[in-house]
Amino acid sequence: MLKVKKEVLEKMIKQAERDYPYETCGLLIGKSEGGIRIAYEAFETPNANPDRKHDRYEIAPKDYMRAEDYAISKGMEIVGVYHSHPDHPDRPSQFDLQRAFPDLSYIIFSVQKGKVASYRSWELKGDKFEEEEVEVFE
Repeated sequence: MLKVKKEVLEKMIKQAERDYPYETCGLLIGKSEGGIRIAYEAFETPNANPDRKHDRYEIAPKDYMRAEDYAISKGMEIVGVYHSHPDHPDRPSQFDLQRAFPDLSYIIFSVQKGKVASYRSWELKGDKFEEEEVEVFE
């Protein structure tokens, strides 16, 4: 399960709509407690994919390290990744699967004609993604 602070969700939605028609991306900063990931912040990262920003995202290692350092400085950790799918569903692609790590949540926003239409979160279980429940809190 993933719990997301309401203002964090709103920030990610604005970012996904702002970056349309390209994929946006970032990392979720928070804590893992008893199998539940709690996201208190969204750490925006640039899409480092130079050639296919319309259908691929990439987080540069230096940006991941910046986020990790930031999380540690706040007594937290990276608990997930978020990105958007411009004019595509909010389910993981084969590319997403190939780049996923266990023990993280993956929120995908479906952005249709510049507006977020839906979002879902996924976690890697073995060699496939399974949808996980998302709870939004104040």
